[in-house]
Amino acid sequence: MTQTATITVNGEALTPDPLGGAYWARTETLIVSDLHFEKGSHFAERGVMLPPYDTRTTLMRVGALMRRYNPARVISLGDAFHDQTAETRMEARDAEMLETLIGECDWLWILGNHDPEPPARFAAATEMEWRLGGLVFRHEPVSGDGLGEIAGHLHPCARVMSEGRVLRRRCFASNGKRLIMPALGAYTGGLNILDEAYAPHFTTVTAWVMGRDGVYPISQANLVPEVRGLDRRQEAGSS
Repeated sequence: MTQTATITVNGEALTPDPLGGAYWARTETLIVSDLHFEKGSHFAERGVMLPPYDTRTTLMRVGALMRRYNPARVISLGDAFHDQTAETRMEARDAEMLETLIGECDWLWILGNHDPEPPARFAAATEMEWRLGGLVFRHEPVSGDGLGEIAGHLHPCARVMSEGRVLRRRCFASNGKRLIMPALGAYTGGLNILDEAYAPHFTTVTAWVMGRDGVYPISQANLVPEVRGLDRRQEAGSS
């Protein structure tokens, strides 16, 4: 059974899901970020051969989230496509799956740095940023207070010491004023939330760590920084 958690951002209650999305029940809105469709094929074109199933895996995650919450609206917070020609490389089955998902509810593309133009094939509403209630949705978090901001871009993850071993997991990063979403894409990896890249956005931060059966808040005092040169295979659950 999945453990239900609540992250409050500027007075609005969001449900973080262990698959990597967040549901805003008051407005029936599902939020996902950094899907990076066709990252695998992008690398393959450059001679880095990765299994070509990342888009399908990511779509299956989005579909599972939509079945779980039955949202009236989906907001994708930018970098849905890994590059500007990604849609042309999608397999027909995957493209059809995405078109079906878009057609099931109101869909909003927030544009990111990887996809600065609207995807021509998968038409839906498109914005650079969008406000609803006490929240503002954008791809890159702004410096400073960022009250009510829901953003992506940084792909947050956390290293946590547990029972003598270090666990590395994707996470939601929040201080109650703003929320930075984890990347949902299958090949996206993560940036430790203790990295200096987060300094303009948080003084202190809670990592809402994604586990198999729930999302668990871990205070900053219990987080572990990255170690240079560490072989990630030595860590349990490396992202």
